Amino acid sequence: MNATTTSDGAASVLCIGTVGIDEVETPYSHVTNLLGGSASYFAAAAGVVGAPTQLVSVIGDDFPEEFAATLGASGADVAGLARLPGQCFRWGGRYHSDWNERDTTYTDLNVLAQFDPVLPDHFREARYVFLANTDPKLQAKALDQVRDPELVIIDSMNLWIDIARHALHDVLARADVVLMNDGEIRQYTGVGSAIRGARAILDQGPQAVIVKRGEHGATLVHKEGLFLCPAVPVESVVDPTGAGDSFAGGFVGHLALTRDHSLANLRRATAHGCVVASFTVEDFSVRRLARVTPAELVARYRELRDLTQFDDLDPIHVANVSVGHHRAGPT
Repeated sequence: MNATTTSDGAASVLCIGTVGIDEVETPYSHVTNLLGGSASYFAAAAGVVGAPTQLVSVIGDDFPEEFAATLGASGADVAGLARLPGQCFRWGGRYHSDWNERDTTYTDLNVLAQFDPVLPDHFREARYVFLANTDPKLQAKALDQVRDPELVIIDSMNLWIDIARHALHDVLARADVVLMNDGEIRQYTGVGSAIRGARAILDQGPQAVIVKRGEHGATLVHKEGLFLCPAVPVESVVDPTGAGDSFAGGFVGHLALTRDHSLANLRRATAHGCVVASFTVEDFSVRRLARVTPAELVARYRELRDLTQFDDLDPIHVANVSVGHHRAGPT
């Protein structure tokens, strides 16, 4: 075994993102001092599918030891988690009654404003790299330190499209897979259709684009095909925060375990992402992810498969459709 793989042969997964403290208000609850940040959700989600993560981020003096223990329990290597004097990155959000709309009540960068990603030497051999949503200049700086990755996955958002478009354009050209929601893809490309916009991003160099659609799942747009994956229906939503980062953890984690980048396996990875994200929304922070058992993961994956599987048209129906079409044609 070497630094690029785990004892079971899985490739190492490097994640550069945020680790911080959240405050979340929903129509039913108001909870403070939650473990949050894109890297936290990603690591917890990747751990659910059995892929340990190498975390690179920054925390402050006020970061609770119990949160560090939670990250460690997910299988994360926190050697790249720098602690600086000051307070952690803090974020607050308020959800509306339909869960689709969220107001950011505050964003305090604190020590995150000093974030200068420096990778420990053994992190530089990572085979899979997830650059979570942050300044594309920082994403590029982190990527420059990785020696020879097999797959680079990048997330971004509307803020960077607005204020750092050129830097984002450059870093997207270095990615193999890009994650954005449909509105962000339209904003970045200027194309009205998210699918057409995703194909425009493919022209920049990536092999695939994941169109994140929230409660409606995700769409994989690949140079060789298209795949639509619905979200797993969740009857009791508690907190949608981190669902997108959890999707990324399940998606990248599956790819790192299998080391198969074919379209067929990217489809399975997309399904894994949707499945893992469905657990996230059932509790605050990463609490539900920490309780997911292998049996639950398999059962929910099969539930999603069964919900989306149906038989082909039977020959008699095809024949009737054909006859009806001819009858309706011109005489």
